[in-house]
Amino acid sequence: MADVAKSAGRKKRANGEDSRERILDAATEIAAMRGYEGTSIGAVSKASGLPASSIYWHFVDKDDLLAAVIERSYGKWIAAVTAPVEVTRETFARVMAGQILKSLHAAPDFLRLGLMLVLERRPEEPKARAMYIRVRDNARAFGRERLRGIYPDLNEAQIHQLAAFIQAAADGYFIASEAVGDEIDLAVQFDMLANTIDMMAAQFAEANRS
Repeated sequence: MADVAKSAGRKKRANGEDSRERILDAATEIAAMRGYEGTSIGAVSKASGLPASSIYWHFVDKDDLLAAVIERSYGKWIAAVTAPVEVTRETFARVMAGQILKSLHAAPDFLRLGLMLVLERRPEEPKARAMYIRVRDNARAFGRERLRGIYPDLNEAQIHQLAAFIQAAADGYFIASEAVGDEIDLAVQFDMLANTIDMMAAQFAEANRS
């Protein structure tokens, strides 16, 4: 009897996880197209094929659901950025630019929905927006950590400037690719970004030696 109960419990948990993933998949697709305001529990229920009661069993409300979408998408995005690769000072910028480019393809919904949330002006900040800002801060902190290791001759202000520039450039490239599609060659653009990172780091280091 104990084995039967354990088996039933495992099956219930597996079904619960499967339902949660279906809900998140549906919410991701809808939110990426419609934004925060255009996403509803009803639309997610229809797209996932699950009743609204199932959605509310996993998530408190729409805001909680979209925060979970951001968190899951961020996991895919950061995994692409942080994939372990051996680098030197000479190869770092090109490798980092390549990883960021890979991350845009790995989790575009994270950036698309996140940027929508950031640009929306609401009297009460949604949990999903706060989640996006927090994970962006985490990503920038990770970038600063890597920059410190590669460029020990840069001061903290320069490290912060370089990390902020890289994140802003990646945002811009993503928005441009969303706007014009294949008209922009992201591989070429990120190669240019790598060259710019090298140039900025060299200029900062030279200024520090002067």
